[in-house]
Amino acid sequence: MSDEVQVPDWSPGTLASVLPSVADSVGVGSYAGADRFGLPPAPRCVVVLIDGLGYDLLARRSGHAPFLRDHLGAARRIPCGFPTTTATSMGSFGTGLPPGSHGLVGFQVLDPETDRLLNELSWEDGPDPLRWQPSRTVFQAAEQDGLAVTRVGPRYFDGSGLTNAALRGGRFRAAKHLDERVAASVESVRAARRSLVYLYWGDVDKVGHVHGCQSWQWGDEVESVDRALASLAGQVPADTSIVVTADHGMVDVPFDRRLDLADEPTLMQGVRHVGGEPRNLQLYLEPGATEGVAEVWRDRLAGLARVMTREQAVEEGWFGTTRSAVLPRIGDLVVVMQDRFAVVHSTLMRKEILALLGVHGATSEAEIAVPVIVIPPRAAG
Repeated sequence: MSDEVQVPDWSPGTLASVLPSVADSVGVGSYAGADRFGLPPAPRCVVVLIDGLGYDLLARRSGHAPFLRDHLGAARRIPCGFPTTTATSMGSFGTGLPPGSHGLVGFQVLDPETDRLLNELSWEDGPDPLRWQPSRTVFQAAEQDGLAVTRVGPRYFDGSGLTNAALRGGRFRAAKHLDERVAASVESVRAARRSLVYLYWGDVDKVGHVHGCQSWQWGDEVESVDRALASLAGQVPADTSIVVTADHGMVDVPFDRRLDLADEPTLMQGVRHVGGEPRNLQLYLEPGATEGVAEVWRDRLAGLARVMTREQAVEEGWFGTTRSAVLPRIGDLVVVMQDRFAVVHSTLMRKEILALLGVHGATSEAEIAVPVIVIPPRAAG
């Protein structure tokens, strides 16, 4: 498994292909022929997204997940795209488009109209999400085709900026604990002859951030998820398929493998805003400073990161096809870490971010590879 920086593959068969493939499998006409994974045709489907459950992490620690392990042999290992961060992946997952098209291009990115950083997870004081991401979502298309669409997640997701930008469509059912979300999903999928249910679970990612993805705590959380998925599979109607995927993986980066920009004044010269996250910085610079700042950063981070200008990143296809309105949201410089390395700024970043052991955002195999695990219907409906 490589830790080297690699340009993401946006050909068909990425995370952006999962919901369009599901829509095709349940008969949504506007997605006919979109299935990239050979999903079984079924009138009902439950799609489960486990935040942070990278394919390689699951494969290495599959002893904690006997139910998923039984289906791993037939699973697909696909790239989630770039950057490997939740907000961006949710945009790709929900719209079926690459980041340059849907516009959710990072954890923290520049809002050009206000010249402020927007946290695309919290969306605090953010722009109108429908203007920021105007494309139709797959859930909207499925609902328009007559499917009963239900999204199951924590209450605070309902109506949030990220939800409205990336995952709008259908109705929302709030449920806190995992067993409650399973129950809500089973009830929802049973309620209509043609239905699409989306269940989100975020605690694998949370535990990995705090304790590391190699920790016993991470294994325990995966065991809980595995039991819940087995329960879900036993309760849905017999004509229901289940598709399990994730938004990204994760790596543990030791704290002595982090460069602190607060101690690097030379690197901060010409930098107006530090966006992105520790494994993938997006730097917004003073006018005319790009060439000089890029040279300084390339010299300092030689062998530790790939430093690209916005133009290089877009031309090489890091964000896929990119709308002109999205270009100024991307950093003047995009810095992608390799190996087990990260860059922080201890006076600008929240202490909670600085304390995270497990991180993601770059393109190592452990971060970018996610699973598509299919549990087919038990019987024809």
